[in-house]
Amino acid sequence: MKRNVYLAMKPLQEARGLFLERFGGGRRTGPEEVPVEEALGRVTAEPVFAKISAPPFHSAAMDGVAVRADETYGATDRSPRTLEMGRDALWINTGQVLPEGFDAVIMVEKLHEMETDHLEIRSPAHPWQHVRKVGEDIVASQLLLPRNHRIRPVDLGALIAGGIFTLPVWRRPVVAILPTGSELVRHEEVSDPSHLGPNRILEFNSVILAGLVQECGSVPRVGSILPDDEEILRAAVEKAVDSGADVILINAGSSAGSKDYTVHVIGDLGRILVHGVAMMPGKPTILGEVRGKPVVGNPGYTVSATLSFEQFVRPLLLGLQGLPMAEPQTIQVRPSRDIPSKPGIEEFVRVNIGRIGGRAVATPLPRAAGSITTLTRAEGILRIPSLSEGVGMDEEVAAELLVDETELDKTIVIIGSHDMTVDLLADEIRRTGRDIRVSSGNVGSLGGLMALRKGNCHLCGTHLLDTETGEYNIPYIERYLQGVGVALFHMVEREQGLMVPKGNPKEIQGLEDLARSDVRLVNRQAGSGTRVLLDYRLGLAGIPPESIAGYDHEEYTHMAVAVDVLSGAADCGMGILAAAKALNLDFIPVVREQYELVIPLASLDRDVIRFLLETIRSTGFRDRVRALGGYDPSRSGELRAELP
Repeated sequence: MKRNVYLAMKPLQEARGLFLERFGGGRRTGPEEVPVEEALGRVTAEPVFAKISAPPFHSAAMDGVAVRADETYGATDRSPRTLEMGRDALWINTGQVLPEGFDAVIMVEKLHEMETDHLEIRSPAHPWQHVRKVGEDIVASQLLLPRNHRIRPVDLGALIAGGIFTLPVWRRPVVAILPTGSELVRHEEVSDPSHLGPNRILEFNSVILAGLVQECGSVPRVGSILPDDEEILRAAVEKAVDSGADVILINAGSSAGSKDYTVHVIGDLGRILVHGVAMMPGKPTILGEVRGKPVVGNPGYTVSATLSFEQFVRPLLLGLQGLPMAEPQTIQVRPSRDIPSKPGIEEFVRVNIGRIGGRAVATPLPRAAGSITTLTRAEGILRIPSLSEGVGMDEEVAAELLVDETELDKTIVIIGSHDMTVDLLADEIRRTGRDIRVSSGNVGSLGGLMALRKGNCHLCGTHLLDTETGEYNIPYIERYLQGVGVALFHMVEREQGLMVPKGNPKEIQGLEDLARSDVRLVNRQAGSGTRVLLDYRLGLAGIPPESIAGYDHEEYTHMAVAVDVLSGAADCGMGILAAAKALNLDFIPVVREQYELVIPLASLDRDVIRFLLETIRSTGFRDRVRALGGYDPSRSGELRAELP
């Protein structure tokens, strides 16, 4: 059984330089002639020169009469000149050829008609007045477009005006995309995604990669899904190399597992330039060459695959067309919390970004390499250098923007406890036509209060039970937000309880069953309201946490807990009824609790905050919340208290 080892993992910049030097350095795909109508977005392979002048003749630039300028000299209001039509002046419209012997046009607004065949003028014309002379815009033989120019819509008009109807452009690079994995199935073959067979996964990386290829002005050719078989993969790579593809992209099978054959196939057919890049996500990237063509072993995890493409394949495809790699737009940000990182690896951390109090704050998203939603939700990426141990929350660092910077001013940053209604709120705001983004970070209720105190969010979601008074949230706000000045708003009342698999196979009846040796729990993280609630209830029941199997197994959201229960990683988990319903789990109620929003008083007059509160109070939002189940939104948006 073969098992791969990263014997010579290279730093990102070294790997990128080695790869692009081998396959870049002025290499092009080759020119092809295309009609102007098909040239939009293409790149000129040669300089393009005009064949004709534009305009090709002297023409009128205004409606009026054509005259000989020297015959109009001396005309004034006191001493007007009379022109005889047909001899001294000729009617002419914009764009018409200027008659032979005439060299100026007087606008119709400046004329005074005396008789049918005579006109009066009260000011002189100068030579070439209101006339478009031959070649005023384009002169025959003039350079219209330089080499390696990406053609825009306005360029198409200039080309036709200059008599160019076809032109040479660089051929679009063709990228063969080979998805691999015996467990994968195409979505076109699935009639009901909820009924996927055992050990079957929908394949979507090839769709993402094909879209990225098209963004680079290139042509994707997606092959059939290949099973984990070395000989089948070898034959597919050979076929792709011989088929005329400029780049071969093998997705998955690039890591160090016993069924990861990509490195062996590339090495046997050609040579390996790099196996393993010191970047995260994206470490398993393979860069190789087969018969003079670049072959990239792309990691199977989606985020890894995307970041690997951006670092190696995008600059290659642009270079093959004579285009430079655009510099990313960056902004200085402060992290909302410390972001540790492993030295020796350059890390790409996906973040949400919003402006708070005049500064940009970046909230890290989950760092899992397979989490595609961290890319769909991210506003930016923090690059942590390989020699760094991370970024502190008091440091200011550059973030590469994935959205336009103006969108950051319209982003509401919510940090705190996770609730499904926050996700619903983000969509409801957009559904009502307001161009406002909601960026949420799930760090638990207490983490949200700390972020609010440090000015790292606009508001926080919390449901912290004070075990001494039985009151929610206010005792914690008074303890941790003294002097901040905040308003506490109702969001929802919700059912908290134990989520268990459908049918409740272990017949769990309540919290007392958590002490059973055959029951395994999935917990929420320390500092979350759900964790505080569970610990409080365990104390009342006299159940020591250390007696519970899985007590230290933590997740950061109710849905993550529900997924663990559904997958069998745990027998039960504390969470909300809405999460259980979403995944068709059974639910054992424990308590009805308040989930609320904490907003600084100084922010209440901001438009985005007013819109947010209006949305929470709206009938449409409340109806959507009720439909989730387990929620009472009847007081959503009501002010519960102001705390100085």
